[in-house]
Amino acid sequence: MDIEKQILELKAKVDKLEKGTKDQISIVVFSGELDKLLAALIIATGATAMDTEVKLFFTFWATAALRDKKKKANGKNFMSKMFGMMLPKGSTKVKLSKMNMGGMGTAMLKSLMKKKNVASLDEMLKTAGQLGVEINICEMSMDLMGFKPEEMIDYPNLNYCGVGSYLADADESKVQLFI
Repeated sequence: MDIEKQILELKAKVDKLEKGTKDQISIVVFSGELDKLLAALIIATGATAMDTEVKLFFTFWATAALRDKKKKANGKNFMSKMFGMMLPKGSTKVKLSKMNMGGMGTAMLKSLMKKKNVASLDEMLKTAGQLGVEINICEMSMDLMGFKPEEMIDYPNLNYCGVGSYLADADESKVQLFI
């Protein structure tokens, strides 16, 4: 193959890559632990402050953090009710991944955050919504855990979708993260 043909093929590939990405970050939020949820939202709000579009894909254990503690859903089967009782109901009930120490570590971190004027997880969610961060909740995870849309938080950019939607977003994003 001659060098000119190789250069043209490489140029075509680069052009395709440049056209295919947006100034966007796609983050899989898998963990339902406080420190990891905080990290996802700090990155998300920081990126939007830099004019980068952010799409969060909440799946498995992270979905519990988006449950509204004041809302209930009817028509759940036994397994769904059990998951509902075992998993935290909302962002104020999630625990640390390390040094939780029976809840003492979580309380210590929340206290320290308050003293240092660091926004709580609830406050970060509110800010993320105001900044336009999109939250997509995995329908399969919700179905497995017995969660229903009517028990989720009120959030301005909240969608229910499958992994295909995340993959399409990730394919267009300059950055993809898994937290």
